[in-house]
Amino acid sequence: MEPVRTCVGCRMPASRSALLRVVVKDSTLVLDEGASMPGRGAWVHPTHDCTDAALQRRAFARALRVPVTTDTQTLEKRLNGYGNKVNGSK
Repeated sequence: MEPVRTCVGCRMPASRSALLRVVVKDSTLVLDEGASMPGRGAWVHPTHDCTDAALQRRAFARALRVPVTTDTQTLEKRLNGYGNKVNGSK
């Protein structure tokens, strides 16, 4: 049986393989593609809706226990690139 995690954006449980792990590295949110980086991680669906909801509710800051001033630009750029790889869209 595969582990289940909760998306910080929509708060729905999903299998670990269906979610992306996000960690803080040097005050920046980054995707942990291999789910092996050290430290606390937050899990989110690879959709803009879930990511936007998590950012709007400050769910990453709460889940990762970091200041609210954490930079999200890197996460948004990587998520845009990740969506292109998954969907094959431009």
